[in-house]
Amino acid sequence: MARQPDDKSAAKSKNDSKSDDSVLIRELALLLAETNLTEIEIERAGLRVRVARNISIAASVPSAVHAVAAPVAVPAAAVAAATDLAKHPGAVPSPMVGTAYWSPEPGAKPFIEVGTKVSAGQTLLIIEAMKTMNQIPSPRAGTVTQILVEDGQPVEFGEPLVIIE
Repeated sequence: MARQPDDKSAAKSKNDSKSDDSVLIRELALLLAETNLTEIEIERAGLRVRVARNISIAASVPSAVHAVAAPVAVPAAAVAAATDLAKHPGAVPSPMVGTAYWSPEPGAKPFIEVGTKVSAGQTLLIIEAMKTMNQIPSPRAGTVTQILVEDGQPVEFGEPLVIIE
């Protein structure tokens, strides 16, 4: 008859193996903490152990993103006025999507003001798109009668920026 293995010796070797594994895992976890690593993996005698920790990084989000926009009723007259300005013969449309700036740098004198006489090709404002500052030239000579965007305001393609008459 076949002899059965001694249950006590099998249990003892299993417990030793488990305690060795837990010691190894604890040592790896301490190594992670000491070295500021996020993950470590070793393979020893056919045993592969991977220890990792989750690091949550709080991204700073601009406060404007946190604000929830409430629906705002825009009067039909305001929508019609904006549409009319886009069709104005002296309107200078935005050639791109970006952020409009009145001056070459913060605190500097603006390129134009209402009442400024401009010549064809003169810089009216700058639009920043993809970290590139793009000068917007005047398409014609004339007098600036309206500036339709605020300094630092996001603009869309085709949105009227300035009225020159």
